[in-house]
Amino acid sequence: MFTVYVLYSPSFNEIYIGFTSDLNNRFLSHNQFATKGHTVKYRPYTTKNLLHQHLS
Repeated sequence: MFTVYVLYSPSFNEIYIGFTSDLNNRFLSHNQFATKGHTVKYRPYTTKNLLHQHLS
């Protein structure tokens, strides 16, 4: 099962839409562990009012 999620960066007023099979680890990757990629420069992301959809 996959989850579609929307992250929001209040510091930059930026959103990011992605999908994953492991939502908790993906959030950690976006906010802490990743060292390169598009989302790194817009940290921190918030999960406030998070929208997500489970896909089978």
